[in-house]
Amino acid sequence: MENANDQFFAKNSKLSTEFSKYVLEHPEIDELLTDETIVVFLPKFDEKLRAFNLKIAKEVENQGGQVLYVKVKEMLPSVPTRLIGVEIDTRQETAGRQ
Repeated sequence: MENANDQFFAKNSKLSTEFSKYVLEHPEIDELLTDETIVVFLPKFDEKLRAFNLKIAKEVENQGGQVLYVKVKEMLPSVPTRLIGVEIDTRQETAGRQ
């Protein structure tokens, strides 16, 4: 059985993946991300996760760490894939053919 921390980790992982996509589309945000910066998500749609993440962020700041807060109003349901008509072939000679 998953405990709350595991659930929060999974939710943060999904938010992180989506945020990575967002940064690719908005490269100006990349300037705010450094090796020392901790990204903390504050989702308005999940108060428990928001509170958990805020607590972690405050601990990081209290230890002198740098936090980048990412407020998220909502997240649309995930789409399994946007790829259509995918064929997988392990034979190298057919890889170049259409």
